[in-house]
Amino acid sequence: MDMVPALKIPQRYAQLYRKCLQRTGALDLRYSIQKHLDGTVTLPVLSSSLAQLDPNTLQRTTACDGLCEIVIIQAQLSKKEKAKSSSEKLAEALRDQLSSQGVSWNEDLKRDLPQRWQRHGDLVLIGEDCFTLPPWKKMGSELWSTVALELGAKRLAQMKRISKDGFRTPQAVMLVGDSSRVTHIDNKIRYEFDITKCMFSFGNITEKLRIASFNCRDETVVDLYAGIGYFTLPYLLHAGAAHVHACEWNPDAVEALKRNLQLNRVSDRCTVHQGDNRKLPLEDLADRVNLGLIPSSEEGWPVACRLLRRDAGGILHIHHNVTSPVHSVDNKLQAGPAINTDITTDVGDDETRVLQHTLKGRDREVWKTWAEHTASRIVGLLRDSSGGSWRTHIKHIEHVKSYAPHVHHIVLDLECRPL
Repeated sequence: MDMVPALKIPQRYAQLYRKCLQRTGALDLRYSIQKHLDGTVTLPVLSSSLAQLDPNTLQRTTACDGLCEIVIIQAQLSKKEKAKSSSEKLAEALRDQLSSQGVSWNEDLKRDLPQRWQRHGDLVLIGEDCFTLPPWKKMGSELWSTVALELGAKRLAQMKRISKDGFRTPQAVMLVGDSSRVTHIDNKIRYEFDITKCMFSFGNITEKLRIASFNCRDETVVDLYAGIGYFTLPYLLHAGAAHVHACEWNPDAVEALKRNLQLNRVSDRCTVHQGDNRKLPLEDLADRVNLGLIPSSEEGWPVACRLLRRDAGGILHIHHNVTSPVHSVDNKLQAGPAINTDITTDVGDDETRVLQHTLKGRDREVWKTWAEHTASRIVGLLRDSSGGSWRTHIKHIEHVKSYAPHVHHIVLDLECRPL
């Protein structure tokens, strides 16, 4: 491993210092931030920035007390760099094997390699958009053995497509190994599932962590789209919900959900409802309803309104993919430098930052407009289901992830109270 300079600070100030170092261009993104048993963290910094990096000045800038010093550490590659390294090793190994079979290496073959993958313990899941060219077929099973070896996996699977059976069942096939059951641990929560039958979304981790920070003590929560327990389990294990009603209509996901509830020892505080949640025989009991379905959870809105307590109301967490319109500012930004590159164009760094800020501001305006329209719709649905008058309040709009430059997965926290 490389020995590199790093800034050693108290763990509670990690994000403040990280942002400060990123802003000045001193943070070395090739390596990961490391936590230590003494309650400190080390943030790798670029050697070229050491001359301008003064710990005392940093302390004043961040207004943080406690330890702040430059140290030398044994660096660990960041996840992005590890993936890059694995990709390069895989390309080299496959190039040599194809050459031995008389196949010349070219850029098309290189582009046909997996650029990203999911790792579940000793199993790696690659996407369907790789190894599509004819030369790979000549390698037979040797291809998959090499891929597994270079990606550091004992088992290898490939996602083929998502089924249109209404359950969004993944069409994944095992390429190396027999068992398709995997274990994944997020925030001390254990998820077990079969990758050929159930999906797992890594992109929802920020929302799972946000739910874990909620205080749901003494609350009854309904999770309308529970899956294998992505959000159900954080409500139970970390947010402290008194009881969760978990709704799911995919029988394979229900099986995994029940198993995960048992593994995490919270089965006694969760009732699983299998089937179409629009036929759910419950009403007037929920302090909080989670509608975690994208691209839209709109079909579940009437159900959620029926579930809220009539006497006190509650909070709806409404997931949705919101699309922002394309304007001329996007074209100007695209003509400028990509983020984190050394390409220079007519659009300078300062102007690029201004344009990025403009785009983010415009996106948030679109989210706000959608949220206001949704709040108005919900008031009408609440009135229809209860026969009384209600008011709604937009508590928060959370950005979960982006699917494209103009498509954003957001969550609306909508407070609903009877008048």
